[in-house]
Amino acid sequence: MFIVFEGLDGSGSTTQARLLWERLEKNQRAAHLTKEPTDEGHIGKLIREVLQHKWEMSPEGLQLMFSADRAEHLKTMIEPALKNGEIVISDRYIFSTIAYGSLAVDDIDWLKGLNSHFRQADLTFLLKLDPEECLKRIAGRGSEFELFEKDEKLRKIWKQYAKLAKENDNVIVIDASKSIEEIHEQVWEKVSSSI
Repeated sequence: MFIVFEGLDGSGSTTQARLLWERLEKNQRAAHLTKEPTDEGHIGKLIREVLQHKWEMSPEGLQLMFSADRAEHLKTMIEPALKNGEIVISDRYIFSTIAYGSLAVDDIDWLKGLNSHFRQADLTFLLKLDPEECLKRIAGRGSEFELFEKDEKLRKIWKQYAKLAKENDNVIVIDASKSIEEIHEQVWEKVSSSI
């Protein structure tokens, strides 16, 4: 089973992906935790540098890099783990590319086309949180704001996420304003009934 967590920066996708992985391991279910952009490959590292304002590239070029990173991610990590019988949990995947990419690339169909041949997630959890609250959480981390971490941008990104949730099956929207534990229990209830 391939499970993805999506949502605005600060919505808790990283935390919830980790908690699910820990619970699966505790219940002796082989699981693999990963994320996009990846940390392991050269492409993922270049993407992170663009997001951190270390250098610039065209919006289309950045989206092509996300797709190249995903292709490598699927080939080297996701597909082998799935073939090995593991449950794969990814913090971000295709929805992030389309939702965030839509800020700078007007052609949504082009963005969707870039990702149309990649494996779809079996289950996607979309964490819904007001952008203002997301920014408070990000500020609380004490780290620099990345490329997309501004209120107006996050509101536009959420509109795309909401559209994607309506257009795709197996998407569960969760109120991310609840406690970490409440959200995790909602996630666990769905996953445990699906595996």
